[in-house]
Amino acid sequence: MSEMLEIVSDVFEKMCKDFVTKETVDLLEEGQWASALWQQLEDNELLKVAVTEQHGGANGDIADLLALYQLVGYYSVPAPVLEHTLANFILEAVGLTPYSTVTTILFDEQYDKADGTMHHVPWARVAQQLVLVAKKQLMVIDLSQATITQATNLAAEPRDTVSFQQAGIIAQVALSKQQLQQLISYSTAAKLAAMSGALDKAFQLTVRYSKEREQFGRPIHRFQLIQQHIAILAGEAAIATAAIENIAHGMERSEIAFASIRLDEASKIVATSAHQVHAAIGVTYEHSLQHYTRRLWAWRDEGFTAHYWQNQLAQELLQIEDLWAWMTTK
Repeated sequence: MSEMLEIVSDVFEKMCKDFVTKETVDLLEEGQWASALWQQLEDNELLKVAVTEQHGGANGDIADLLALYQLVGYYSVPAPVLEHTLANFILEAVGLTPYSTVTTILFDEQYDKADGTMHHVPWARVAQQLVLVAKKQLMVIDLSQATITQATNLAAEPRDTVSFQQAGIIAQVALSKQQLQQLISYSTAAKLAAMSGALDKAFQLTVRYSKEREQFGRPIHRFQLIQQHIAILAGEAAIATAAIENIAHGMERSEIAFASIRLDEASKIVATSAHQVHAAIGVTYEHSLQHYTRRLWAWRDEGFTAHYWQNQLAQELLQIEDLWAWMTTK
C-alpha cells in the first residue's frame, strides 16, 4: 500500500468509525441514508480519490478505489460511495467528465436507448444522473426527468425502478468490445472488494461474540466446535483479502473470474459459520451480524455474478490449445 493510499484509507476509516454506527446502517430500513457521512466525505474530497487532477481529484487509480470499497463493505456504509466513485472513474476511463453531484451506475446490455423501464438501479432516489453502460455504448442520463419507484435488495439497500420517456441524455459515447470488458472488470472488482470487507467483518464479529458469550461457565471460543468455525472463517477472510490484492495488482480478467467464483463460495461458508456461532441472536435486528450476511447474500446475486464469470472462463479455456501450459503459468 502506497503512503498516499494509507493516509486516505486511515481518514476514510476514521470517518466510518465516527459516522457509521449500527443505528446509521439501520436507517436504510426506514428509507433513509447516511447523508451526514456523505457530506463529510465530500468536504474532505474523499469522493475524488480516483478522479484525475485535471478535474480536481487526487489522481488515484482502481487499486485505491478497491481499498476504499473494502472499508465500504467492512462498515456497511449506507451511502452510494461505491456507485458514485466507480461511475466517475468509468466516465474518465471513456473520456467523459466526472460529476460532483451524486451519480449512480448501472450495467445492462439490454438497453441501447434511454427509454422504457430499468430495474435494480442502485441509489437512483438520491442521484442526479445515471451512468448507463449498455452493450455498445455508455450514456449519462439526467434522472430529474425519470419516474423513480423505490425498491430495495435483500439488505435494504436502494435498488430502484427507473422509468423514462425520451430521457435527457447528457453525454454519450460508443464502446468497443474491449472497453466494455474492461468496464465489466472494474464493476466486478468493486463488488468483490466490498464483499471482502463484509466477509472480514463477519469474521471479526464472530471472534468477538465467541469471547463474550459463555456456556457452562466458560467463553464458547474454548469449545472445539466453535474453534473449528473460527478457523474456517479466518481462512475464508484471508483468501478474500488475498484475492482483492491480486486483482488490484493487475486487473487481469482471469484473476477477477477466479476471485468471483471463490468469493461466491466464501460468502456461503462465512454466512453459515458466523450464524452457527451466533445462534439465534445473529439473525435478529438487535445484532449487527445480519447487516453483513444480508449484504453478502444480496451482492453475490447482483451485477456480474460468479455464474457469469464461470461462463467467461469456460469460453477462454475452450480457446486454449495447450491447457496445461496455461494452467501452470496462471
